[in-house]
Amino acid sequence: MMNLQKLFEAQAELDEHIEKKHPRKDGEDRLSKKILALQVELAECAQESRCFKFWRNDQEPRTEIPIDCPYCYGKGYMNHDEVFEGGEPWPCKRCDGSGVYGYKNPLLEEYADGLHFILSIGLETGKYKEVEFQALYADEQDIVMQFNVLFDKVGDFYAYRTKGNYQIVLSLFLALGEMLGFTWEQIEAAYFEKNAVNHSRQENGY
Repeated sequence: MMNLQKLFEAQAELDEHIEKKHPRKDGEDRLSKKILALQVELAECAQESRCFKFWRNDQEPRTEIPIDCPYCYGKGYMNHDEVFEGGEPWPCKRCDGSGVYGYKNPLLEEYADGLHFILSIGLETGKYKEVEFQALYADEQDIVMQFNVLFDKVGDFYAYRTKGNYQIVLSLFLALGEMLGFTWEQIEAAYFEKNAVNHSRQENGY
């Protein structure tokens, strides 16, 4: 069950943190920058989905990418000077010699990045208040169309920043997540994971 209010509250805290670390300049249109940032994140999400790459045999979405072990730097073994009696290097105990520390889902990560900006835009304009959000499909079977319509509606919101246009953008975005195969639990977990990273970045001079 979607709990957008919890996400809006978390985003409000992050936005406040960013505002303190990066105060607005006189005359700066930060909302326009957020809208452009959203479009960039949508493009990166489409890139990871690979749904439009008709010219390639490999059109599978990128949902599981190995992470190099930070202890052996992905080699699978430790220092070259540490070897067995037979001359073989010691396997890394952290990754059991695989060189892989874990896996990440770049498609979900890009989707979570886009969600950050959609929430932030809603907070800045106040358009999220007293609005019902539910999945809105351009076509339940066509992810390419969903992306294209979503880009178009983000453009509409840039030109006409109404509550109705904002509702359409967020609702299309929520449906896109479902079409990409994500559960709400996965989306929420990915959002809060990236939210924590973004807070940390502000504290470390990002």
